[in-house]
Amino acid sequence: MRSRATIVAAALLGVALSGCAGTDTGPDGVDTPGPAQIVDKWTSCAEDAPHAGAVLPAPPPPGGSASPVSDEPAAGRIDPAFTPFTAVLCGQQIRPGPAGGTEQVATERRADDIDSLLAALRLPDQRGDEEVACTLDLVIPPWVALLDQQGRWLRPHLPVDGCTKPRPEVRAALDGLRLTTVATRTVRQIESPAAEAAGCDQQWSDMVWAQGTDGRPEPPAPGAGPLRLCVYRVPAHERGGSKPAGDFAYGGALPPDRQANILRALATTRPAKPCGTPASRFAVLRQLDGSGAESYVELDGCRPILVVPPGGGSRLGQGDAALTALLGPI
Repeated sequence: MRSRATIVAAALLGVALSGCAGTDTGPDGVDTPGPAQIVDKWTSCAEDAPHAGAVLPAPPPPGGSASPVSDEPAAGRIDPAFTPFTAVLCGQQIRPGPAGGTEQVATERRADDIDSLLAALRLPDQRGDEEVACTLDLVIPPWVALLDQQGRWLRPHLPVDGCTKPRPEVRAALDGLRLTTVATRTVRQIESPAAEAAGCDQQWSDMVWAQGTDGRPEPPAPGAGPLRLCVYRVPAHERGGSKPAGDFAYGGALPPDRQANILRALATTRPAKPCGTPASRFAVLRQLDGSGAESYVELDGCRPILVVPPGGGSRLGQGDAALTALLGPI
């Protein structure tokens, strides 16, 4: 079982519609945001909006805490005394890495022809209508800053419709911007080239430990189709948790002779013994097309085995050093 959902290429995302600089109630009863806070000098997305558009939260270092979120000025109405000259969009995306795999990249993009955007940003928010059915899709607009010729900047409020989503005029104006990418930086690696080449996910959960004794204590019966081996190392801070996440170590499609020996060993294992020692490594065996049973083998500790058929009815077995040797690097 994956420790997180499958990652696909993502659009540049920003913060949700929140954090406005107070609100005023207009004559039609619609709350109007207060004026945006003006900041003296723009530096860069990396400095002024380092977390804008985060596709995936960066994990804290082992034993440490997450990076603090920087203070950002409150979004609001554009002050009449502030003359926007440039729009900056800060975001992040998942893209292929230069040597393979995928990486999370932060971008800074700029546009100077922003008349249509400014006209849309000066529109009022629309009041909700009980007769209008709102869809459940989540619309998250990009993180936008407006700069003047002196280098000052603010975060404009994005006018919303009656469903509290950006007005169509705002979306159209943002889509119509002629953007130039002025800076990129790699946030972190999502999938390594080695994991991609092996056909394995970068992370996977040790379901033997997660499931514990919840399975029939009898020799497992794994599927016999062409198999892929993926081996993961469990960091010390994950071991013993409810669902330890492992990082890819090695793997690939099994040669037929190696697969035959592994299946033979799995078919002759004994029922699992009670175990309270978490493993530092585990193997996952799956069919090349991802169908069929998943087999898990902890490669140290007590070396238990878990086979999870597609229809349920997990089975537990007991591995040994000989099976561990068969599950070494390909």
